[in-house]
Amino acid sequence: MQNWRTWEAASDAEWGLALEREAVIRPLAEQQRLSMPAVEKAVQQLRLSRSVLYDLVRRYRRRPQTSSLLPWKRGREARVRLLAPEREELLQVCIREFFLTRERPSTAAFMRELRRRFSERQLPAPNYRTVRRRLEALDQRLVVGKREGSKRAREKFGPVGVSTLTADVPMDLLQIDHTLVDVIVVDREQRLPIGRPWLTLAIDVVSRAVAGFSVSLEAPSALSVSLVLTHAVLPKAGWLADRELHNLQWPMGGLPRVIHVDNAKEFHSQALVRGCQEYGITLEHRPPAQPQFGGHIERLIGTMMGAVHLLPGTTFSNPQEKGSYDSEGKAVLTLPELERWLALEIAGVYHLSPHSALGKKPLAAWQEGVARRKQPVRYPPDAEEFFQDFLPAVPRLVQRDGLHFHKIRYWDNVLSPWAGRLKEPLWIKYDPRNLSRVYVRDLNGKHWPVPYADLRQPPIALWELVEARKRLRSSGAADPAERALFANILEQRRIVKEAVNQSHQRRRRERTPEPVEILSRDTESHQTVRRDELQPHPVEIWERE
Repeated sequence: MQNWRTWEAASDAEWGLALEREAVIRPLAEQQRLSMPAVEKAVQQLRLSRSVLYDLVRRYRRRPQTSSLLPWKRGREARVRLLAPEREELLQVCIREFFLTRERPSTAAFMRELRRRFSERQLPAPNYRTVRRRLEALDQRLVVGKREGSKRAREKFGPVGVSTLTADVPMDLLQIDHTLVDVIVVDREQRLPIGRPWLTLAIDVVSRAVAGFSVSLEAPSALSVSLVLTHAVLPKAGWLADRELHNLQWPMGGLPRVIHVDNAKEFHSQALVRGCQEYGITLEHRPPAQPQFGGHIERLIGTMMGAVHLLPGTTFSNPQEKGSYDSEGKAVLTLPELERWLALEIAGVYHLSPHSALGKKPLAAWQEGVARRKQPVRYPPDAEEFFQDFLPAVPRLVQRDGLHFHKIRYWDNVLSPWAGRLKEPLWIKYDPRNLSRVYVRDLNGKHWPVPYADLRQPPIALWELVEARKRLRSSGAADPAERALFANILEQRRIVKEAVNQSHQRRRRERTPEPVEILSRDTESHQTVRRDELQPHPVEIWERE
């Protein structure tokens, strides 16, 4: 039986093969009938038989994601030779320490050094074809950077001069960036100032329309990117309805062809890189010191901040503009209220105002551009899976008593078939804002929510957990048990609540997950459902934050 495999478990060589296949298979899969010339061309490009090619097309049509094209196994073929872990590790060490050096040794010299090192360890050296495949699987930009220097790698693989990124129709090219909003928000209970939030924006370059945004008190991270991508890609009707913005029209959405970002750490995370590759999205990083590559998103940020400067509590863009204005004293908007205001500003004002560079409204440009597309905008097969694909992931072995993450135990009956039986770990995704559940990715690629084993414990954020551990270690206490850890976190929250009049403490409380409360009632079983027992929609997770 052919098993679908996860991208987290794939080697670099296997993932490179899947990417090569996706570039050829996707155009074929979009055709209703395959022509023989197209099939023959694809067979030659991928060096496959026609039967395997047809199988790949069927797999991609059934599940249009790059990981569907990873090599699969029906059992080990006779010609497949796998290196033992000790030999594979030594081969990789030789590549790093000898081949990827500024001396640029030839392949022949590398083979001689390889045989010498394997001989010293009394291990059989891999043959030339095995070594060549390992070298060909290396990232060529990494190879040039290590052997010839980073400058040569940028010259050879990076864009030069003016931007070479082109876009003809909506969702061809999306630019994403963050900014600290020029306004102070207040907490929800006392209406006292807690600081400036971060705004993450995604703009469609062709239409200049805002595809999505995310606003949070947290500094930019991989989660910020996951949230803005989810908002940009998925339909927004439900999101708008949740915020009682029923009259707004915001049709922008779909999977982009290219995402263009700067070189911040969160834009280099494995979750973003492979998440984009999983959905056939090309991720482009802006070259350093070349601001023309991010002109569209930078202009949008300037436009949004110009509108924000009219809000009470604005900090303006510099001290000279602010003058004697009391930003904290004038602040009145909470974070959810600022989010609703931004949605109205974007979909109700910006999209309906003529854009000077286009000579038309972004909404009209979007509608005209969508009508020009030869293929309809692609959407992910499953909205919730899409959000979870961009969350941070760690491998964990399913033990007989469940999963252990940051020394917290998680359990659900879905783990029963795997508990103590699987020899390989499963990948689990987690939302750093709320650790009351993790998402386990099964062997078929589906995510399953798994809550705390002890459902009495409150939802906590990852930052709370880390701070509690630091506090205990600094006091000389031993690594606490799970119950003691939660007790310390609850005590910290009590201290924060008592000190609510201090602005930095109010900010910490705003970052804390909401306590368990009654959210809805199961209409079939007529049983009360707790908030932490529901499997949230990605947008609902964002809304609660």
